[in-house]
Amino acid sequence: MGKRMIKFLLSAALSAALLAVPALAAEEPPAQLPSPWAYSSIADSYAMGLMDDGFGTYITSPLTGEQMEAMTEILAAKLALLDLPQREAASESLVVDTTRSGVMNALYQECAAYALPGVEAGAEAFLSGLGVVRGDGADLAPGRTCTYQEAMVMTQRLILAVYDSQNAGSKGLLWKAVNGENTLYLLGTIHMDRNNVYPLHKSLREALLSADTVAFELDFNDSEGLAEFAALQSYSDGTTLADHISPELYSRVSAALTGLGMTEEQFASYKPWTLANSFSMLSMTDDTTSGNAMAIDLYCNSLATWAGIPVEGVETYALQANIFDTLDPEYLEAYLEGGLALFEAAQEGAEPDPEVAAAAEQNEQMIDAMFTAWKNRDPEALSKSYDKAAIMNSGDQLQSRLFTDRDPGMIEAAAAFLEREGRNTVFMAVGAGHMVDPGGIVSGLRELGYTVELAH
Repeated sequence: MGKRMIKFLLSAALSAALLAVPALAAEEPPAQLPSPWAYSSIADSYAMGLMDDGFGTYITSPLTGEQMEAMTEILAAKLALLDLPQREAASESLVVDTTRSGVMNALYQECAAYALPGVEAGAEAFLSGLGVVRGDGADLAPGRTCTYQEAMVMTQRLILAVYDSQNAGSKGLLWKAVNGENTLYLLGTIHMDRNNVYPLHKSLREALLSADTVAFELDFNDSEGLAEFAALQSYSDGTTLADHISPELYSRVSAALTGLGMTEEQFASYKPWTLANSFSMLSMTDDTTSGNAMAIDLYCNSLATWAGIPVEGVETYALQANIFDTLDPEYLEAYLEGGLALFEAAQEGAEPDPEVAAAAEQNEQMIDAMFTAWKNRDPEALSKSYDKAAIMNSGDQLQSRLFTDRDPGMIEAAAAFLEREGRNTVFMAVGAGHMVDPGGIVSGLRELGYTVELAH
């Protein structure tokens, strides 16, 4: 394997991290819907693995013992990440069952192992004091069987309350721009879920929830746009994937996708770039990824949508698809091979080519460094791990266009938000690479005369 192939390995990984390409997925309409009082907990619950895509079959049903055990395991894992001082728990045993008081006791016991403020007061007082449960005594209906969503909301509230009390959580690369009475929050995202990124810091959640409008690269709630993008991911000229790549590569792609449960009929019409991006994303999940692998952009979209905040996109699905569709056929085939090689190398028991393994390790280190910078709100650290100038000057057909074709339009969109009539707060979340120099949104707005500072 030569240097050219290594370039495509890196290109595939970078594209997956920098371009908000929706994943291939199918959704079934849920039979059970969450109650309005639970809406504010949905985004975090999903991101942290407290609910999944099958929630429509269980969310309002009575909680089972197995489900309660899974929730307490998630709580325990999140608490363990905080490195809290240990505490000797009280010797008295608490009744743990699927009643509301039993669930409260189970959640409390996980917290009681740590020296948290107020934990010595006992389950009801501790959880009420944090706002995890509302009311006291009979108002808490302690003997009633707990539903799944009640337990889920309690667990979600408890995780956020403890993290907030410790000033913990991922801060994100967040800037604040102002113009008169208009405020624009700028969040540079990474389009994946890694490094225990959830929950997000209170300052980031509050900034989003303060907005009148939330904007992303794409409007993820635009059903027509999503349908358009789905069509653009596939060939419509009567050809199939096998007509555009070598037989050898097609055989490897087929083996990988059938191993994921897809049939040839399901994947034969997809274009190389569609599959390359999907392979790259799959290769970069690990044991620090939530069970739902919820990319940061999609979390923000979920939080805004369940809060009833209008969402819009600053780009079109056609624009993003066109970047790929106008690449050379030879480039696209090599791009697919790069993404597939990363995926193959990440499989359990795989013995990849040493150069592939080296490139995969380089990707891992880059992504880890990017997430560390992101979680600490440290743009300087991001610039050290992610050299945008080198990418733009690399001559790579795709990587440079991810910015040269798009940064100017994003700066224009951000400035338009700051020039809206009246008093407006907008939260704009796009890939972190678009925020930083050269040619990024932050410096672009400053050059236009706007005040832009890193958020506190």
